[in-house]
Amino acid sequence: EIIQRPKNTLHFIRLHAPWPLLCRYAEELNLRAPIQAHPNPSGNWSEWMLSKLRLPNVMFEEVPNKPLDYYTCPFKTSKVDKFLGSEDPNSFFSRAQRSRMVWEILATAPFGKEKKGEVGVERLVDEGAFSAAFPLHDGRFEHPGDETPENLLNTRQILSHYWAAWGKWYKYQPLDHIREYFGEKIAIYFAWLGFYTGWLLPAAVVGVLVFLYGVLTMNHNTIALETCNNGDQFTMCPLCEECDYWKLSDICLYKKIAYLFDHPGTVFYAIFMSFWAVTFLEYWKRKSASLAHHWDCMGFQEEEERPRPDFAAKAPYLEKNPITGISLVLIFILAVIIYRTLVSIPLFQNETLRPMAQVIASMSGAMVNLILIMSLGRVYEKLALRLTTWEMHRTQSEFDDNLTFKVFIFQFINFYSSIFYIAFFKGRFVGYPGHYKHIFGNLRNEDCSNGGCLIELAQQLAVIMVGKQMINNAQEVLIPKMKAWWHHRKSSLQEIGESQMERDYKLVENEGLFQEYLEMVLQFGFITIFVAAFPLAPFFALLNNWVEIRLDAQKFVCETRRAVAERAENIGIWFKILDMLAQFAVITNAFLIAFTSEFIPKLVYKYEHNWNMRGYVNFTLATSPAEGWMDVNRTECRYRAFRDTRGTFTPMHWKILALKLAFVIIFEHIVFGVCRLIDLVVPDIPESLDIKIKRERFLAKEALQEAEHVLQKVLTDHHDDSDRRDSSDPDSPLLRRRN
Repeated sequence: EIIQRPKNTLHFIRLHAPWPLLCRYAEELNLRAPIQAHPNPSGNWSEWMLSKLRLPNVMFEEVPNKPLDYYTCPFKTSKVDKFLGSEDPNSFFSRAQRSRMVWEILATAPFGKEKKGEVGVERLVDEGAFSAAFPLHDGRFEHPGDETPENLLNTRQILSHYWAAWGKWYKYQPLDHIREYFGEKIAIYFAWLGFYTGWLLPAAVVGVLVFLYGVLTMNHNTIALETCNNGDQFTMCPLCEECDYWKLSDICLYKKIAYLFDHPGTVFYAIFMSFWAVTFLEYWKRKSASLAHHWDCMGFQEEEERPRPDFAAKAPYLEKNPITGISLVLIFILAVIIYRTLVSIPLFQNETLRPMAQVIASMSGAMVNLILIMSLGRVYEKLALRLTTWEMHRTQSEFDDNLTFKVFIFQFINFYSSIFYIAFFKGRFVGYPGHYKHIFGNLRNEDCSNGGCLIELAQQLAVIMVGKQMINNAQEVLIPKMKAWWHHRKSSLQEIGESQMERDYKLVENEGLFQEYLEMVLQFGFITIFVAAFPLAPFFALLNNWVEIRLDAQKFVCETRRAVAERAENIGIWFKILDMLAQFAVITNAFLIAFTSEFIPKLVYKYEHNWNMRGYVNFTLATSPAEGWMDVNRTECRYRAFRDTRGTFTPMHWKILALKLAFVIIFEHIVFGVCRLIDLVVPDIPESLDIKIKRERFLAKEALQEAEHVLQKVLTDHHDDSDRRDSSDPDSPLLRRRN
């Protein structure tokens, strides 16, 4: 449907492609057509497992009008009678396929000088010649009522009732219906999202168990008990220039909470999640291959891509420097550091608030950081778009891949930089009493609390991850409604009728899958890169994704115009990004356990001093040096470090540092080795699928060989007739030689 609106008058142009044109473009686009029904349609592994165990499957639901599965082969106009359903041209191609072919015609039709990029309907829409161009929905999405038989529902109503409804959150997604209605590209996204959500379930269960282990053993933690019972014996050095001395027992509760995120179970969970991430990606490759074959996209290559219209048009003359954008992140991180430091000063000076001072400063700082992150998100996306446009990529796929990678890099820095700071830099460059390091004059560098930086990291992760999910879900509910309201207001849409094309025009434009993928990939980073610090991350991700699937389903089915059906074999460059995150997570978790948690110091103390960990608190505390601190009539105090009374590092510091580095190397080699073994053991294509592919090739050859045989016989007969005519021609070379 193309909408033209000159001088406030709305004109709808409805396009239809005749059968010969559809056949021509089906062949050009290398579409596949059915040759024989498949006797064993693809199933779900959990459905198969539950049936073998004879257990009821509450996730299964019979969805009406399920598309049939076929053996297929590339469509050929000359052999159209060999394909199933070719006797009915009106239903042979699905509506999604027809809209894809019509869109191909519109997208490649020149309307001016091709050298200037004056090609395609999208350019005309951008320039205002048309208001919009989109395929029509199949009808209303509302269920007509119980009196209507289920098999008479249109596909949109089926998707709305059996997929987008909130009550279906625990049901299998009707992926074949989604593919038939929206095309493979959108269907593969929902297949991946559902697969990822299913795999989050075991990760979430193990994460909750690890967290519960910390809760149940918290009151038996010797280190926390020593801090609470004997903490009055330790006078701690002031945490800022204006702060007072304080007792270690002041952070009794804080020390107990810190144990929830720093106990032996978190080390096990980090290893478990490293294996989980790699195994998940390996099995997704298998699932993706099965879906690609099932949906006739295996081996699909983009048809010979035309140059992007903008490639031949013009390039921007002035672009924003990307270093400027990245520097904003660093400025905001520094601002949050200063904020936390300034807030903690009055809190530590107040005896009532002192025990919770660092918690309040850290949590409020995380909230400020979240606001800054969400504000910068759209800025970075626009910056990445301008930079990618400036690079002038020739084809759309090159443009999309480069834009995707740039946005991911910007958002990676945006969301994870403050977390990396807390995990690996905070408290590393503080100095010691009498020789503290400062920023901006008398403002002392931030130090980790005596509970360690891991608890602050967990707070930051919880606020940013959960807060981001809540904001994104609220945006997905509110923004389409606000856009629709504004669209109605500025266009006076209440004045137009209620035909399908008019109803669809009132809907919001479909913006594609980019934001959906980006949101999930960033979430994948949260649950893998820093999972050692926040075992509950997969659990919150699971809850979010149950909501996310329904929100996305409602958006595509009910709230936006129908997207043009596009083919896709897999999730594209997003898989490479996920794989990169999974590999990076192994390294990050190794350093997190070794350098941010107290796993190695505790291990050393347990094996060299006391197996029951009594005296560990005193073991980790150094005494303020006489020189530089006591010289100015200050009280002797303790601080967290492995230094002697002169402020120099002790041999124990270097021993623990060496063990930390050794742990990182051993951890990485073991995990990467096992992951490589998983990669070798799990084939990318299931054996059953390989058999299906061979069977399909055989059937295609068998079904079409008769036509090829007839064609070969015609050509042979034609060649023989030509030879006979040539031999009877007096001017023929054969006759001349005989003469």
